[in-house]
Amino acid sequence: MSINPELQGRSYPKGATYDVGREKIREFARAVKATHPAHFDVEAARALGHADLVAPPTFAIIVAQRADAQLIEDPESGIDFSRVVHAEQRFTHHRPIIAGDALVAELHVDSVRGMGGGAMITTRAEISTAAGEPVATTISAILVRGEGQ
Repeated sequence: MSINPELQGRSYPKGATYDVGREKIREFARAVKATHPAHFDVEAARALGHADLVAPPTFAIIVAQRADAQLIEDPESGIDFSRVVHAEQRFTHHRPIIAGDALVAELHVDSVRGMGGGAMITTRAEISTAAGEPVATTISAILVRGEGQ
């Protein structure tokens, strides 16, 4: 099955809420070698004016990839995940992600561009709190290799 060009313009609804916990922030910060004390120490975060630990900026990928999974798992998409290469990722933060946040993401397929036997798909995840406050926008581009590539 080839990539469905009608994916462009499609949106996927907000999925399950992701509860941001202190240990998740600490684990992620260690994994990406983010060393700022505000990622580990509540008092250090509060000294900067935050209510709790602050996640590293790339923490938003956790919520965005949960939204991306809806597209990958959509049987109408034509995407074979074994043929996917992650090409690009961008983050725009509207405010920091803080321990205690309850986040959701709505996914939009902004473009589908045929490339040989494959396709480049660009998605945008609008991440907000469960109450609707904008938190981050992520843009992701994946290359789905065609057969024989």
